[in-house]
Amino acid sequence: MIRPLPLLAAALAVAVLVSLSLGPAPLTWADMLRALAGDGDPRMVLIVQQIRLPRALMGVMVGGALGMTGAALQGLLRNPLAEPGIIGTSAAAGLGAVIALYFGWAGLFAPAVPLAAMTAAALATVGLLAVAGRQGETLTMILAGIAVSSLAVALTSLAMNLSPNPFALSEMVLWLLGSLKDRSLDDVALAAPFMAAGAALLMRCRRGLDALTLGEETAASLGVSLRRLRLAVVAGTALAVGAAVAAVGSVGFVGLVVPHLLRPLVRHRPSALLVPCALGGGVLVTVADVAVRVIPSHSELMLGVVTSLVGAPFFLALILRTRRGWHDRADRP
Repeated sequence: MIRPLPLLAAALAVAVLVSLSLGPAPLTWADMLRALAGDGDPRMVLIVQQIRLPRALMGVMVGGALGMTGAALQGLLRNPLAEPGIIGTSAAAGLGAVIALYFGWAGLFAPAVPLAAMTAAALATVGLLAVAGRQGETLTMILAGIAVSSLAVALTSLAMNLSPNPFALSEMVLWLLGSLKDRSLDDVALAAPFMAAGAALLMRCRRGLDALTLGEETAASLGVSLRRLRLAVVAGTALAVGAAVAAVGSVGFVGLVVPHLLRPLVRHRPSALLVPCALGGGVLVTVADVAVRVIPSHSELMLGVVTSLVGAPFFLALILRTRRGWHDRADRP
């Protein structure tokens, strides 16, 4: 059996090293490692530690948060199409961040943006669970997610339309497109506690997610409180996704693609999927960020654009495969 954790950890380390080596200032890997340790040319140390390192760390953190929350939501809803972006959580978190920027809360209180994003993400996720009901049917979930996303995008567009100044407008556009550019260690330090708290909540749900694969009644008979499980997953998702969106903007489809790629390697056990998805999400976002810097263009591509270009065809293929599965079951006598 393939052990995914060592492979994913190695892939993530390589992706981070490649990310640190890229930039306008040419650096060999040896120079980059020395600068990372604080040795060598002070200018190179500044470039690596204050510009490239925060970008790489943020990519790992955001990818890990999105990958883990996607796996947890799919396990909770027992639904292969569940993902923070598809069910509206990311759009709602972006709306919360835009509201904080629009009213100038960020200038008055530093954590205002992540707190507003996480609150909006929590409200959207709770509303989705209420609409989807106990069964969490695929069609109901998707339709509710479309409604939540559409409302969040409409309100975000309204805020942009009424933006008081061009600088606020440019900040709002960031949350719509997503980017790791110009991140600092302060941004990392602000987002990390919220993402860590969300990941800790999701990790505590491993036993419940495994039991839920046997059905709600069986899970309840095993001593799992479904109400507490739902609340814990909702809170963990809101914390992790809200902080990720507040830090870098909306980055879609990571939570959908990564669990599907890694699920066969862990024998489809939700509890064994969370950590690999965190590592796999970090790899995917870091590689996508490398791609936006090496793809030739007049200006640097936005991260959310690249992940959507990869994730949207994957989502369509997944829908077609799921639809064929439904037809095959319907044709059986």
